[in-house]
Amino acid sequence: MKTAAHRGVSSLAPENTLAAFSKAAEMGCEWIEIDVQLNRDNIPVVIHDQTVNRCTNGYGKVADLSLKALQSLDAGSWFSDEFRNEKIPTLEQTLRLAKDKKLKVNIEIKLYPEDDIARLCEEIKAVITGLNIEASQLLFSSFNLSALKVMQQLLPTIPRGLLWSKMPNNALNLLTEIAAFSVHCNYKFLTQSQAADIKQAGYEIYCYTPNEPDMVNQYWSWGVDMMITDTPQAYATI
Repeated sequence: MKTAAHRGVSSLAPENTLAAFSKAAEMGCEWIEIDVQLNRDNIPVVIHDQTVNRCTNGYGKVADLSLKALQSLDAGSWFSDEFRNEKIPTLEQTLRLAKDKKLKVNIEIKLYPEDDIARLCEEIKAVITGLNIEASQLLFSSFNLSALKVMQQLLPTIPRGLLWSKMPNNALNLLTEIAAFSVHCNYKFLTQSQAADIKQAGYEIYCYTPNEPDMVNQYWSWGVDMMITDTPQAYATI
């Protein structure tokens, strides 16, 4: 039963922080899932939301803030005083930690309206090639098909997974367009027949975000390969 720590072990540490990723390593997780977007300086940073409002003591859009401004924010106190002054990490910082701790990383390419798809993908490539990380340690995922097409051109050896909430009727056609490796879908909407079709076509299936193993007991028999969860520790006891 494979799991990925969603934004790190985000049930025990503030999401998308080095503390959450380190927690995953401490717990023996094989995979972490992270969200990457560009800041004002065109540096890939690891944060989910379009703004810093929810997960820091600051305010404003990530795309409008310099790295100095972003990393001056407290990204931990909202979760617990234990994590006071935890910072928003860059992709480079995150991948350095992952490389050191032998974590595999599902990089979700996070795009909002007016974001520059090509620039984000190019900057992600620059970080990865600069760190000389093995392709087997990484996986790209995105709701944005165009972003995955760009990554297919830039870093073709790194596998790609297409994200959906509800799987569309033309799912298999879209997966073929990017020579996908995996399907990433909301477990609440996946059906057994959809899973059978996807598996028959040769793709892996990763479900997000079931935080109680009992919610998805039957999914393993459907052929689901991994659960992307805030609570990987709950699955470790099964």
